[in-house]
Amino acid sequence: MAEIRLKNVSKRWKHFVAVEKLNLDIADREFLVLLGPSGCGKTTTMRMIAGLEDITEGEIWFGDKMVNKLEPKDRDISMVFQSYGLYPTMSVYENIRFPLRVRKVPDNLHHDKVMRAARMVELVDFLDRRPAALSGGQRQRVALGRAIVREPNVFLMDEPLSNLDAKLRVSTRAQIKHLQHELKTTTVYVTHDQIEAMTLAHRVVVMNKGIVQQLGTPSDIYDRPANIFVAGFIGSPAMNLVHGDIQDGVFNAENMRVAGLPLTVSGPVTLGFRAEDAAIGPETGEIAAGVYALELLGDASLIAMQVGGELVSIKAPKEFRADIGTPVRASVPAKICHLFDRTTGARIEERIVR
Repeated sequence: MAEIRLKNVSKRWKHFVAVEKLNLDIADREFLVLLGPSGCGKTTTMRMIAGLEDITEGEIWFGDKMVNKLEPKDRDISMVFQSYGLYPTMSVYENIRFPLRVRKVPDNLHHDKVMRAARMVELVDFLDRRPAALSGGQRQRVALGRAIVREPNVFLMDEPLSNLDAKLRVSTRAQIKHLQHELKTTTVYVTHDQIEAMTLAHRVVVMNKGIVQQLGTPSDIYDRPANIFVAGFIGSPAMNLVHGDIQDGVFNAENMRVAGLPLTVSGPVTLGFRAEDAAIGPETGEIAAGVYALELLGDASLIAMQVGGELVSIKAPKEFRADIGTPVRASVPAKICHLFDRTTGARIEERIVR
């Protein structure tokens, strides 16, 4: 069993707060992603779980054992870093084998364990090579194989795909997801890339300035962002956010009017909607503005329009074409809208009829 529990965990350096009173339960065999911008506290959180960083206050539990004072080597974890950390003079076989030698696993068990790990990361044909003769994706797979061979209770992965090009990221991402499914090992994964988080995680922890903004499944976070920060961070493109006022169920902003919103909400609000939920046309659409820019994405066209002092994006069919400045209308019905408090940024949970 590899349940992990963080109770009121904080990390401070004098007056700087990296993580503030973090409470988190990670289930056995769960793939949990810590997501957020640089400096949000996600890597510090992982380092505290690993024992590489002392905590200022709080408790970290692995199962029924508090591990605050345990050395990293005694926590039964394997880590995969952004830098591969391979030994350049060793072959792929010896790099994967190295953790077994360090932990004094009997020599007669090494070969079978190394070959099992090599097969899982598809490196059997490269075992005699040295790291310099490998591609970036292959080196990252060696690092994964080295983590797997130890058969730990917990995998900790700190931005392992950051050094790979876009194509390799997609294939290696799929490999990591498949490996976690096969190994059924509790995994904590750190990234600033929301696509990695959405595609890999059972649950996502969105962090900002050392505080958890939202914890939930990828669908929860995408469909019901808890606040403006999450709404603006998740999605590609991110959720459109327009400042305006609502009275009698009608939202008004420059170039935009949406009716059918909750009658119980009034005053200044921020209205959010996703580019793929809106549509160009008809002539009675809720947005009326000129085309600010048009981007061809291959499977769609992305139209930028200026609304309420903000640029909003709307996905249109890939065949759509319009010159910059051309007046167009866009449909943004109430049922696709999200409302946020302008002052606090928190989601307004008043029901919108969908």
